[in-house]
Amino acid sequence: MPIDSQIAVRKISSVNPATGDVLRELECAGESEVRAAITRARAAQAGWAAIGVRRRIAALREFQRRLQEKKSEIAEAITREAGKPTAEALTTEVLVVLDAARFLIEHAYRLLRDEPLPHGNLVAKLKTGWLLREPYGVIGIISPWNYPFSIPATEALAALVAGNAVVLKPSEFTSLVALELQSLLQAAGVPQDVFQVVAGDGATGAVLIHSEIDKLVFTGSVATGKRIAAVAAGRLLAVVLELGGKDPMLVLDDADVDVASSAAVWGAFVNAGQTCLSVERCYAHRSLYEEFLRACAEKTKKLRVGDGQDRETDVGPMIHAQQLRVVEEHVGDAVERGARILAGGSRLSDLGPNFYGPTVLADATHAMRIMREETFGPVLPVMPFDSDEEALNLANDSEYGLAASVWTRDSGRGERLARRIQAGTVMVNDVVSCFGIAEAPHGGVKSSGVGRAHGRFGLEEMVRLKYVDADLMPMKKVWWYGYGSSFLREMEGFIDLQFARNWARRLQGGLRAVGAVRHKKL
Repeated sequence: MPIDSQIAVRKISSVNPATGDVLRELECAGESEVRAAITRARAAQAGWAAIGVRRRIAALREFQRRLQEKKSEIAEAITREAGKPTAEALTTEVLVVLDAARFLIEHAYRLLRDEPLPHGNLVAKLKTGWLLREPYGVIGIISPWNYPFSIPATEALAALVAGNAVVLKPSEFTSLVALELQSLLQAAGVPQDVFQVVAGDGATGAVLIHSEIDKLVFTGSVATGKRIAAVAAGRLLAVVLELGGKDPMLVLDDADVDVASSAAVWGAFVNAGQTCLSVERCYAHRSLYEEFLRACAEKTKKLRVGDGQDRETDVGPMIHAQQLRVVEEHVGDAVERGARILAGGSRLSDLGPNFYGPTVLADATHAMRIMREETFGPVLPVMPFDSDEEALNLANDSEYGLAASVWTRDSGRGERLARRIQAGTVMVNDVVSCFGIAEAPHGGVKSSGVGRAHGRFGLEEMVRLKYVDADLMPMKKVWWYGYGSSFLREMEGFIDLQFARNWARRLQGGLRAVGAVRHKKL
């Protein structure tokens, strides 16, 4: 059955997760609509690339100005659709995008311009070469619901300033935020066909993946990422895959318990724990384990849970009931295997359909699902350790490797441990905020994905490298046809001239190599 016939009449609903109210219904883009969007994007991309980097930067500057003026309005739209407190929407989404734009405005011209490439080999000294960074063409982005503005916006801004066109398929749960992004970009001067949103469900995303895009940027689950990688391999489609994490937090024996416990509580419960960089497993040294647990439990019990639109709210709802059930299953499994609940541990149905109390679990072990699988909810499981080496082994005992944090009063000790943790980012005495550092690359190792977003390396993901080489003195080359025993001796001499350790042998090699210049070539 054609994909269109399956999804043409299907609709998705944008729902406020705090109240269950339907905000808006949207029709899913069908196969013909997605492919038409790709066709329009490809036709428009050449003109967008041709206007040059400086004019594209000007569009980003206008986008930044408009976003700054509408910051509160955009933050409130994020809260209505994703549930997080408006203060979080403002700081972890709007602010992040404003700063990503700032980075590109300041650095994109330098990073994208032609780069001379010096030649060290003597045989290439009469050549000049340079690197060109050219746009891929049409980049498809599939973005998640947990950061519905900052994730697609930071990726799209890099793609656009590099001269690409973008077709964005947002999560079916947060399409309205994506449409706000589209409105801002087009008002800033990005042509309508250069940035397009195709709303829909998984079937819509599948069409995008199978369409004639030139690169795909996907943020989502490991299982979906692996399926995408398999499809991409079949046609050698370039991809960036950010597939989540199970980020460890290591609290060493010399850590400041008050600071570290506050970090653990915020790192585990920001966005109701629905953050790829959440503290999903915490390891505290046995000498301060009980003190640390008490501090975490006390601070958790003080958190105000409620509708994110209430300015007094600290922790909002989860996105939907299915994700809440995953949290319940993980907590239930942990308790059955010996974990203690020190705070939370249950639904808060009186608040609304998708609320779960921020939960602190003591005595976690790696036999529990909550220490192995991505929970993506407001749970802080804590496990004791006895040495730095044990903590390191526990941190690395995971299929994931997105980020991690180390907490210590000795920065040198923390940095030494950070070098040995298997993760794309390791923070010493901070947590999660690496996502908001515009210059820092974001991405992981192992099952956390491939490729990077943000900063210089995120911008490099949006371009193809081309090397251009030109001869300063066009002439027949000594390595062209006309082989023979004399040519072989001359080439041996030429190699000795450049690489022999003994200077006398280098000189002898140079004398033998002179003949190659006179050697007759075809």
